[in-house]
Amino acid sequence: MESYILSDAESVVARARRGDEAALEALYRAFEVPVYHLARRICRTTEDAEDVLQETFFEVCRSIGRYREEGSLWGWIRTIAASKALMRLRRNKYRDTDELHDELVGQRKEETHLRMDLEAALERLPEVSRAVVWLHDVEGYTHDEIGGMMGKTPSFSKSQLARAHARLRRWLGEEVLA
Repeated sequence: MESYILSDAESVVARARRGDEAALEALYRAFEVPVYHLARRICRTTEDAEDVLQETFFEVCRSIGRYREEGSLWGWIRTIAASKALMRLRRNKYRDTDELHDELVGQRKEETHLRMDLEAALERLPEVSRAVVWLHDVEGYTHDEIGGMMGKTPSFSKSQLARAHARLRRWLGEEVLA
């Protein structure tokens, strides 16, 4: 990703490590949009996503010296962003209780069209389930990685993903996800 966003990532990282504010600004400008989009997919509100964006780049600035350049710069920043977004979910004490969520969904069912697009279906998922779907299906994280980020087991990630996929199939119809 950074190859077209940041033409000389190694040089920018080296300058950022020396505290060059212009280099830190370049990192922010290069990755603010993808970080925000990742945060927005995991967090329900734009305010939470904006907070995650700021927390992510605060952490990037604070720990750029520990970036080992073993993987891509975007991969490192993406891991920080995903971790910050998941921490925000825990901090806000969002609960992924199927009973409560299904009750709320049942109340909103009359207001919802018979068919909805994938975006709307993803928004209906509980926060933790949506985060697992996004991290696994879109960002490509493994169940081991997701479980580690959430402080849970890989089995937790697998079961959340299976439940989320079942709900999405039910909401969207089998032909959409088949």
